[in-house]
Amino acid sequence: MGTGNEANGGGSPGLTRRRVCTFSKDDFLPEESFKSWGNYASALKQTPHRLVDRIFTRSSVEAELEVKARSGNEMKRTLSWWDLMWFGMGAVIGAGIFVLTGLEAREHAGPAVVLSYAVSGLSALLSVFCYTEFAVEIPVAGGSFAYLRVELGDFVAFIAAGNILLEYVIGGAAVARSWTSYFATLCNHDPDDFRILVHGLAPGYNLLDPIAVGIMIVICIIAVLSTKGSSRLNYIASVVHLVVILFIIIAGLIKADPKNYTPFAPFGPRGIFKASAVLFFAYVGFDAVSTMAEETKNPARDVPIGLVGSMVITTTIYCLLAITLCLMQPYTSIDVNAPFSKAFETVGWSWAQYVVAAGALKGMTSVLLVSAVGQARYLTHIARTHMMPPLFAKVDHKTGTPINATIVMLAATAVIALFTDLGILSSLLSISTLFIFTLVALALLVRRYYVSGETSLEQRNKLIAFLTLIIGSSIVTSAYWGISKSGWIAYCITVPIWILSTAGLWFFVPPARNPKLWGVPLVPWLPSASIAINIFLLGSIDKHSFERFAAWTALLLVYYLFFGLHASYDTAKAFDVKAGQEGMYRKVEEGQVSSATISGFDGVDTRNAPSAPAPRLDVTWRIEKQKY
Repeated sequence: MGTGNEANGGGSPGLTRRRVCTFSKDDFLPEESFKSWGNYASALKQTPHRLVDRIFTRSSVEAELEVKARSGNEMKRTLSWWDLMWFGMGAVIGAGIFVLTGLEAREHAGPAVVLSYAVSGLSALLSVFCYTEFAVEIPVAGGSFAYLRVELGDFVAFIAAGNILLEYVIGGAAVARSWTSYFATLCNHDPDDFRILVHGLAPGYNLLDPIAVGIMIVICIIAVLSTKGSSRLNYIASVVHLVVILFIIIAGLIKADPKNYTPFAPFGPRGIFKASAVLFFAYVGFDAVSTMAEETKNPARDVPIGLVGSMVITTTIYCLLAITLCLMQPYTSIDVNAPFSKAFETVGWSWAQYVVAAGALKGMTSVLLVSAVGQARYLTHIARTHMMPPLFAKVDHKTGTPINATIVMLAATAVIALFTDLGILSSLLSISTLFIFTLVALALLVRRYYVSGETSLEQRNKLIAFLTLIIGSSIVTSAYWGISKSGWIAYCITVPIWILSTAGLWFFVPPARNPKLWGVPLVPWLPSASIAINIFLLGSIDKHSFERFAAWTALLLVYYLFFGLHASYDTAKAFDVKAGQEGMYRKVEEGQVSSATISGFDGVDTRNAPSAPAPRLDVTWRIEKQKY
């Protein structure tokens, strides 16, 4: 059985010296609720009470910073804004632009695919602003999970966290499969030549991809060894990648024919927004950079420059590449599998397809590397709260990286990449991402306009009312867009409601908190616009993606109700006891309470949380006074 310090996520010398692959139950379920079957049965009976507690309990910035200690060792602060900017571009510029541009241009948007990228880029940029303020104010590895836990509570944060991890695993697997395809093109082979056909498996899962698994193993080794080393490798790969992109743009524009830009929007506005929802996949990954705030030398300066700068550059590059592709050939003749390579072949530059393939490989390698770094840090912080086994919270004292979390996430990615077709993978991504970005924007508004214990009941009710109108009008607008093919009357109602509700929040609810270091401009308009655009894009996603999203969320709920809820509840109550104890020590130091008053309080076992709520301190004090 683990020691108390191990139960809190690591940090004991015993855990540091433990041999690799030697684990016990306490590494996975060290909490009081899982000490025996009787304790577990008692915990299950308390599920309704505990669930209500977790839904309405919000964490604090101080608590999120404190849980870093459960990793045993600090992550090394080695990154600058320059590193973050290259990480941002490396995280985003990859499979999306080289795989999906041709498909969406040909099937949904035509040459107007550049507008689709602009809309997706605007949505991503608004989300970047929200992420940046949180990353500066709460510089921990948990990213959006930590932000949502502070502002919207444990339950919402866990549902979001599950979808974040799914997004990373599925996205990484999709990029790994694309890596094999472009590698085959570079070798002048068909992609399926490097895959193994298994007739006994269902279509879509019967082409095994060992190369994708191999590249994930290499990425895992690099990510485990050093964050700074990962940054250097990403920097080199991104520089080479940008050189190739510049070659594509310049060489492509030399072969441009303006006649190919007519008609510009053959599928109309609906096609543009439908393509925009799919192309959002091309922007997935920048949130991984926010998880690196804990490893940044100066978060207040470096995170805003790195995140916002990389997103602006990325959006500009995407739009230029989309313009170049559609000027080189008619949109009806664009190849959906290797659009840029085939475009150069069409204009008589067959040799250039190898340059494009090499650039795509460099870009996807960067995406995989940054994704590996980001997803491990998400899992690390989730494990610090014990919503996931605390084994994954450990940070190695030599490398300063979360080895266990990195290995388990990339192992899951490799398994899915081995079996699953790219088409199935790419259809699962956008909905989870847009859902998370919407929650982060909502959390930012809550952070600015509500402080527990300070905001009056009247102001809180006003905030709830305006947020409900903002979200409700956005949902109705999105639903009407998805249902009605040519109607417009509902927009005349929902859009003014969104404008008036945002204005009402601005005029009638005073800010409860101002950012200390860096803040999002134009609050509440910017985060409200982020909510509206993200929800609107959700209305352009097919129903099968929503069905998969619902199934995954249901699976998360099952795990949470039987394991995550009780583990995090016990851990939170243990932290409350510890915080109360430390508060009493401070009072002793200030001369407010005698040392005898709390002498017995040292005996409280803070190693594992009690099944019931933490003991009231006043009762403990009275007992100790009676002893003396």
